[in-house]
Amino acid sequence: MSDWGIALIAAGSAIAGSIVTGWYARSAGIRQAAAARHAGERQADALLESVRMTLRAESDHREFALRRQTYAEFLGAAETRILTERNGRGQADDVLLQRALGGVLLEGPPDAAAAAQHLVDCLRRHERPDELKRAKLAFVSVAQECCRSR
Repeated sequence: MSDWGIALIAAGSAIAGSIVTGWYARSAGIRQAAAARHAGERQADALLESVRMTLRAESDHREFALRRQTYAEFLGAAETRILTERNGRGQADDVLLQRALGGVLLEGPPDAAAAAQHLVDCLRRHERPDELKRAKLAFVSVAQECCRSR
């Protein structure tokens, strides 16, 4: 075989080897890119879920704070009315009490709304102090349970 023949065979082998190596390298690169894309998608999903959880927790906290404030305002208005009735002095602010009751009725839950309505009903019927105290403590108990369940 001549030198040219050997050179052609060697060149052909080199070209064939390069083609095969290039093909496998290309396939490996495609698989690597797909894996990197998949990993990036998983990382983005994890980040989005983390943001969702944070927003949900902040929303729950705001809801809890609003409910607690609403209960405290109602309790303050009811206590003012109870003291006014007990002392017989001052002026009962029915508008403030009714507004505070409306807040509790809106915020709920139904147990807290029912307990608040019962306390207001007792105040309107001018119940005895011990009955008013029981109604107030029943509302406080329900409100505490609602705030604790968060």
